[in-house]
Amino acid sequence: MLEEGGAGYDPVVPTIEPSYQSKSDYAYAVIRRRILAEELLPGAVVHQERIAAELGLSTTPLREALKRLATEGLVLLGTHRDARVTELSAGEARSLYEVRLTLDPLAARLAAERRTDGDVDAVRATLAELTPLTGHADLEHLVAHRAFHRAIYAASHNAPLVGVLEGLWDKADRYRQVGLRTVPDSREDVERVRDEHARLAEAVVSGDPERAEQVMHDHVAHSLGRRAIDALS
Repeated sequence: MLEEGGAGYDPVVPTIEPSYQSKSDYAYAVIRRRILAEELLPGAVVHQERIAAELGLSTTPLREALKRLATEGLVLLGTHRDARVTELSAGEARSLYEVRLTLDPLAARLAAERRTDGDVDAVRATLAELTPLTGHADLEHLVAHRAFHRAIYAASHNAPLVGVLEGLWDKADRYRQVGLRTVPDSREDVERVRDEHARLAEAVVSGDPERAEQVMHDHVAHSLGRRAIDALS
């Protein structure tokens, strides 16, 4: 885990992949990945001119990307040309936990009531790719974890609710890493989480709103985000 520009830092190859619609999208994806992978640590400075040169971009798309990351709470923009990765705090961890403890169960209940055949396929497919987060979770596992929960959210067919939960996810992933580092999951924890995901998927697929809501509530109540509150207090 290295600050941008530090010794041993391994920069990405400055090539814009075809999947990105713009240079700003590319810059956003690169910086976001580095923050979530903790290559850019909390409080680290994101040097715009340095990273723009590294990626083969001008500072204009970099600035646009940083503004987008700032709206998501991942960076703070200064009055000058540099930005800083936001710090983590027990207060923010608690706020995220409180919101998710209310909204995630609601999304699960609505998903069980409203899921379509396509939603069922998505829930089953993402569950098959899911592995409980352990140790220092890499981005591949974080992405799979998000995909499963996104499939649940999407099945609620409530666009404002999905938007709020999606907007919280990147912030929550940073606190999940804190929870994993502080108290690594035991074998029992791993099996509990695996079982919770399976029961949640089953409740949504079978159309059981009460059970889906309760399983999701218990899942969030025992989550890594909850563990991070104590770690940062």
